[in-house]
Amino acid sequence: MKNIFAKALGVAAVAAMTMTSCGDSFLDTDIYDAVDMEGALDNANRVELALNGTYYRFSQYYFAGNYATVTPDIASDITYWNGSNSHQNAMYQFNYLDTEYSMLYIWAYGYKVVDNSARIIQACDEQIPSASEVDKATLIRAKAEAHALRAYAMSVMTNVFGHQVKVNGQDYSSTPGVVVVDTPVEPGTTVSRSTVGDCYAQILSDLDKALAGFNEVGDRRSLFAFGKASTLGLMARVKLMLEDFDGAAQAAADALAAKGISTLTYDPEAYEALYAGNNTNTESFLALALDEKTNWSANSCGTLFTSYCYGPSPYLVGLMGENDIRTAIWYWTDQKRSQIVPYGDAVPWFGGGKFGVPASGNCAEATNYLINAPEMFLIEAEAKLRSASGKDLDGARRALLVVAKRNLDITSTADLPSDEAALMSFIRDERARELFQEGHRLWDLRRWNVTTGLTAYQAPTVKWRINNVTLGDLVLPIPVDEVNAGFGVAQNEGWEATRPQ
Repeated sequence: MKNIFAKALGVAAVAAMTMTSCGDSFLDTDIYDAVDMEGALDNANRVELALNGTYYRFSQYYFAGNYATVTPDIASDITYWNGSNSHQNAMYQFNYLDTEYSMLYIWAYGYKVVDNSARIIQACDEQIPSASEVDKATLIRAKAEAHALRAYAMSVMTNVFGHQVKVNGQDYSSTPGVVVVDTPVEPGTTVSRSTVGDCYAQILSDLDKALAGFNEVGDRRSLFAFGKASTLGLMARVKLMLEDFDGAAQAAADALAAKGISTLTYDPEAYEALYAGNNTNTESFLALALDEKTNWSANSCGTLFTSYCYGPSPYLVGLMGENDIRTAIWYWTDQKRSQIVPYGDAVPWFGGGKFGVPASGNCAEATNYLINAPEMFLIEAEAKLRSASGKDLDGARRALLVVAKRNLDITSTADLPSDEAALMSFIRDERARELFQEGHRLWDLRRWNVTTGLTAYQAPTVKWRINNVTLGDLVLPIPVDEVNAGFGVAQNEGWEATRPQ
């Protein structure tokens, strides 16, 4: 019999549905705690407990709490590894194998979120027709959040394990994506990977259903749960990937309107205060509930960007203006560490950046802000510039200015490029400046297919071990344990040949 395991997390009971996808079967879902699977989610209270458990899985360092969020920045041109520790260095150096642990955990925990969300959605559908009015509203809202959680997890895994869906107008939607889970998959079931296009169709369907639920009963207005603004923000991100530029611009504008944000912070002290704790960022739509009581300690992003040796690359440092307030949270330790990195240079350790200024002084207690207002303005800017229905350079500059004014030397659209190519180049750089540590850069480099350098070394000089490469065809490997389990998940053919050299 399958059971549900109810686990205490703080003062709340959390239904932590467990799954091993790197063992003997795809979605080998074991559920514990003496509650029969058949009746496990048979009332609104139990559905809410299961939803809390799904958020817990989502927030763990195996997924959104670390690996799924930071890997796209580590494997890019904007991060520097000083070599003193070896966390995720294989991704940084692009010498990863199909046994890379971060990829294994992104796959495994992504599917925990996907499968758990599917079970919640199914339970809500079964109960809503006969539920009381109070329970009905609870179930509709829980179902909406589950759809949004599944959409987020699917969007991450499709990026990580599939080909970029669009690369400067070229369509790769027919290439292999990941396994679409519309309804719960029972352990031992043979499955197959859907196309990237089908994965995105599922993601958009989930986002539409989530919005329908929030429009019907409202959302929780919580930074730590999906709601209307964060769902629209994720939709804007997904539509930008799909090069649905008009749709992306509209969703981004709608997300900002839903949150009531029309401007950002432009004072250095106020900017630093955005990152002082787990609920201090007034520009964020969605964050993880991490704090002094619940955090990933040595496995936290705060630890990764301090004692585990990562920080901004010399290239990114060079992109920052002298009066850019975003450097208010950038500092290095006064005394350089004694270790000599593989490339022969001793470098100081970064102070954590967006993960380095919690009020407690412990950077491990910093949270991840996953969907934020600045990204929406940048999506608007790029989408308006690249719109197939008519490029709007003035509109692009207006949206871009809201973020670019973080550099206090930029005060009006007159300070931004007027030429289309130069403006697009500025937008690319602005995404690097603003979104550092939020996990977008590798996907940006892939979809733009611009020439870049990778594996920076010999700071503070701008030098690369991998020079003048494009990443439009980069495909990462499916974890070999999942492939070898024999339940239908096929490897990305030729992934090794796409690895930058």
